[in-house]
Amino acid sequence: MFALTLFLLMAGFQVAFVFAGVALLFATISNEVGLSVLEMLPYRTYGIMSNATLMAVPLFIFMGLILEKSKMAEGLLLSMGKLFGSIRGGLAISVVLVGAILAASTGIVGASVVMMSLIALPLMLQHHYSPALASGSIAASGTLGQLIPPSIILIILGDQMHLSVGDLFRAAVVPGVLLIGLYIIYILFISYLNKEIAPAIVSEEAYGEVFQEALKEIIPPLLLIGVVLGSIFAGIASPSESAAIGVLGAIILAWGKRNFSYETLRYAAIETVKLTAMIFMILIGATAFSLVFNELGGGDMAMAFFSSEGGLGDMDDQWMFILIAMLVIFLLGFFIDFIEIAFVVVPILVPIVASLGIDPVWFAILIAMNLQASFLTPPFGFALFYLKGAAGDKVSTGAIYKGVIPFIGLQLLALLIIIFYPDLIYLFGK
Repeated sequence: MFALTLFLLMAGFQVAFVFAGVALLFATISNEVGLSVLEMLPYRTYGIMSNATLMAVPLFIFMGLILEKSKMAEGLLLSMGKLFGSIRGGLAISVVLVGAILAASTGIVGASVVMMSLIALPLMLQHHYSPALASGSIAASGTLGQLIPPSIILIILGDQMHLSVGDLFRAAVVPGVLLIGLYIIYILFISYLNKEIAPAIVSEEAYGEVFQEALKEIIPPLLLIGVVLGSIFAGIASPSESAAIGVLGAIILAWGKRNFSYETLRYAAIETVKLTAMIFMILIGATAFSLVFNELGGGDMAMAFFSSEGGLGDMDDQWMFILIAMLVIFLLGFFIDFIEIAFVVVPILVPIVASLGIDPVWFAILIAMNLQASFLTPPFGFALFYLKGAAGDKVSTGAIYKGVIPFIGLQLLALLIIIFYPDLIYLFGK
């Protein structure tokens, strides 16, 4: 089932229909399963429709699209670029910090990468930055939305693993800050070693004026982030309720920047429906796939492999399972999207996580960090497609690949740190 699914996905067929079609095929040709197994599908689908946790998905997407249209990213990038431009690698550092702010306020990877490619890339190349470092920093910081709350993938993982989304949001803060810190340290280090790769920019503007201008651009989105995440962390609002507050805040911010109109609202509403419909169609197809996969004994086979009587014998089951699970998810990330992995692979792993006594919140954060790396891995990393599409002929595909490799290494380093120091995720409370 997995081999055929992977082949059809790489052949270019639509994801939702691949999962549903493969499930239908194997239910039909299998003597021990039969089409009767799919009688459960309507009940599962109704459960998805009435799931309060998943209501946060379209609301956070809508909030992100409103902020995208408000040109918040443009103001942030230009003011932060002036603020940090006087140090070597300053523009790349400003891209990372703006990427983090966009991640915490929009959470949409494609929008963040495209916006920064259009605004920051020409500026960096104009100031003689290395094309590899420029494209690498944009792609890597654009994918921070996968991990930094309010992340769509954390909401989906919370639903699939039956965990509190608020707990996952709290647990993701330290890994997100760790990644931002690693990116900035790397940029400063590489700029220090090679003066030509990211030269400092000499500005004639008074630094006090630049600082005030930057504060004006930074404070509104930070206030919005504080309200949305603060209400979840304090237990005042559920993720769905805080997402609704976030939508209202995004509209106020856009109106304050004089960029709010009926056309903005219409664009955000239509794109939200498209993205949400895609996610839920994939979820329904993945549900059909999981039903047939489990009826064929796939779940039992995976459980037996990681049990003491199965394939691992006397090895340390927990660590072997974590190693294999992370490796499989990382490799699958080269070829398929994070949504398919979350909907198909994660439900197979959940019972094994429970049986081995692994902390599910910690394991969910490891998956989210791993899936973030999948956005950067060639040849099918979606951030690379977004960047190349927006940049056009400004940078070559080779320069993009060369630029993202160090950042993939930093993401894997952060993953290892969280694996060996699991208590870090609970610094903001359990």
